[in-house]
Amino acid sequence: MEIQSNRLISLDAFRGITIVAMILVNNPGSWSNVYPPLLHATWNGWTPTDFIFPFFLFIMGVAMPFSLGKRIERGDSRKELFAKVMRRTLIIFFLGLFLNFYWHFDLATLRIPGVLQRIAICYFFASVIMLTLNKKWQIGLSFFILIAYWAALKLIPVPDYGAGILQPEGNLVWYIDKHLLAGHTWKFAPAAGFDPEGILSTFPAIISVMFGVFTGDWLRTEKSGYEKVAGLFIFANVGLVLGVIMHIWFPINKNLWTSSYVVFMAGMALHFLAFCYWLIDIKSWQAWAKPFVIFGTNAIVAYFTGSLFGKTVAYWNITAADGTEVSIKTWFYENLLVPVAGEMNGSLLFPVILILIWLGFLYMLYRRKIFIKI
Repeated sequence: MEIQSNRLISLDAFRGITIVAMILVNNPGSWSNVYPPLLHATWNGWTPTDFIFPFFLFIMGVAMPFSLGKRIERGDSRKELFAKVMRRTLIIFFLGLFLNFYWHFDLATLRIPGVLQRIAICYFFASVIMLTLNKKWQIGLSFFILIAYWAALKLIPVPDYGAGILQPEGNLVWYIDKHLLAGHTWKFAPAAGFDPEGILSTFPAIISVMFGVFTGDWLRTEKSGYEKVAGLFIFANVGLVLGVIMHIWFPINKNLWTSSYVVFMAGMALHFLAFCYWLIDIKSWQAWAKPFVIFGTNAIVAYFTGSLFGKTVAYWNITAADGTEVSIKTWFYENLLVPVAGEMNGSLLFPVILILIWLGFLYMLYRRKIFIKI
C-alpha cells in the first residue's frame, strides 16, 4: 500500500492530479477564451477550479502525519523537527516571492502574498499545531478558528463601511490587506488592495491543512482498508452537508476563504481521496495513475518550474510577421493553435501541451528516483 518512505500511492496520485489541474487553469493560451469551469467563481459560489488550491493544502495535511509522525516515532527531537519545518517554510515562501518578482523585477510593487507563500505559512502553523497540541486541542482550535473568522468578518466594523460586509470592497479581509500590504497585493484582485492569499484569510486556510492532518491520522490507524475508505466517504458527506448549511450564513467564497468554503472543500477533497484510495491502494488499479504519481512525487518542482516557464513565454516578446511585438505565448497560440483547434480549444490546448512537456521532464527525474525534497 505504501511506497517511498511510507507514502501512499493514492496520495501521490491525488497530489499529481491537483498539480496538473493547477497548470491547466493557470496557463490558457488566451484569457479571453477560457471554458467557464476553468475559471474561478467571480465571487460567491464555486467552480471546479476553486477545488484546486484547498485540495493541495488538504493533501499537504494528509502527508504530515506520515512524514512528521514517522520522525517522531524514530526519536527525532522537537528541536530538530521545528528546524526542518522552518527551513522548508522559508524555502517555499521565498520561491513564491521569486515567482512574483520574476520578470517585473520591481520591489516597489512586489506582490508579497501568493500561492506558494500561503502554502508555506499554512504548513508552518499546521506543523506547530500538530507538534505541540494533542488531538483534542487540535480539533478544538481548528473549529475555534473557523468560528472566530466568521465572527470577525460578520461583527467587526470596517471604517466607513460597517460590519458584516462580504463584498469585494468593504470586508475586513480587504481592509487589512489594503492597509498592511498597501501596493503589494494582487493587481487583478476583485477590489483594489484586496489579495486572495492575504493576511486574515490565511487563518482559515490553515484549517484546510488541519482537516488533512486529521485525515492522515485516520489513514495511519490499524483499521482495514475498507473501514478507512468508508470513514473517508462518511466524513466527506458530513463536510459537504455542513458546508452547504454554513453557506446560508457565511457564503462559500474562495477569495475570502470562508469557513463554509473550508468545510465544503474538505468534504470534496475527502471524496476525491476516498475514490483514489479505493481505486489505487485497495483495488490496485494503478496504471492509469502513473502520470499523476510522477507529477505528485515532485509537486513543488512541477508547480514552480511550470509557473516560471509560463511567465517567461507570457512576457517574452518577439516580433511577429506584421512587425508588431507579441509574446511567445500569444504568437504560438494565434499562429499554431488557433488555425488547428480554434480559439477556445486552442486556448485549452496550450496548457495541455505544457503539461505533456513537463510530464516528460518529471518522468526523467522519476525514472532516476530523483525526488527533490524541500
